[in-house]
Amino acid sequence: MATADQVKALIRSHAEGDDARFYAVAMQVAAQAARSGHGRFAQELRELVDRAKAVAAEPPRSPRGRAIPVVQPRGELGAFLSASYPRTQLSDMVLEATIRLQLDRVVLEHRRREALLSHGLSPIRKLLLLGPPGTGKTMSASALASEISLPLFSIQLDGLITKFMGETAAKLRLVFEAMHDTRGVYLFDEFDALGSDRASRNDVGEIRRVLNSFLVMLEQDESESVIVAASNHPALLDRALFRRFDAIVEYVLPSRDATETLLRARLAFLETAGLDWTLAATEAEGLSHAEIARACEQAAKNAILSETTHVDTVGLVAAVRERRAARRE
Repeated sequence: MATADQVKALIRSHAEGDDARFYAVAMQVAAQAARSGHGRFAQELRELVDRAKAVAAEPPRSPRGRAIPVVQPRGELGAFLSASYPRTQLSDMVLEATIRLQLDRVVLEHRRREALLSHGLSPIRKLLLLGPPGTGKTMSASALASEISLPLFSIQLDGLITKFMGETAAKLRLVFEAMHDTRGVYLFDEFDALGSDRASRNDVGEIRRVLNSFLVMLEQDESESVIVAASNHPALLDRALFRRFDAIVEYVLPSRDATETLLRARLAFLETAGLDWTLAATEAEGLSHAEIARACEQAAKNAILSETTHVDTVGLVAAVRERRAARRE
């Protein structure tokens, strides 16, 4: 029958809307039931999964059947602004306690925004997320959008920044106008490309002018949207940026305990009996959340392709070491 980890994996995948993972875990439960002598239950579970997949593949019968995705920005905005409705929750993420507290506070203030506004106060709207790559900054923006039921608008800086004088600032103005027109979470990822120090010798005049424009627009913005800027290189950012944001969240590489929690969560849909989690977490210490997730995915694939569906210590540690070696290349 289903193990505790498999039950948790089913609930987690359902909450995330990850149908593929949900079906995979259900089939693992069916296989385990068959091996335990519960053949009828196993067959019924497989048939339920097959029927669910068939229903999911059919087009919706009415607009009420599925959530209608947010309309994608069109015209000039469509070249550098994309929209989505994320389903990631903060509870799905493995975050350090201080980071989680800061993000929970943002969610609380936006869920109670009417109460704050009625007393002349505004919820936290402008966040600067700083830290090493792969530590969850971009995913945090998605989770915030999901938690407060807003669309996520991602600004593609490669489409926003151009070499022509004045054009980038004009596009930036369009983004801030969109913030007023459509309430959402607006994410400026890889923000150092836009917010680099104006005193840098390698900087060009156009970027300095764009940053000046951004600072003015950010300070004057009174929309109801949430602005999130994320950077892997805080040392490169202009110091004037920091005082323009309501909150600064500093991300760090996961601790050993957080690493073990992440390993267990990522492999919950497979058999892991006998796995030395302490050893695996020690081997993975120093890797980012994203690198640990990729190592788990590799170990899971290896287990499934070997037709054992069991991840052991040797397999997981090998995947972790492979990910660490890839970092050095």
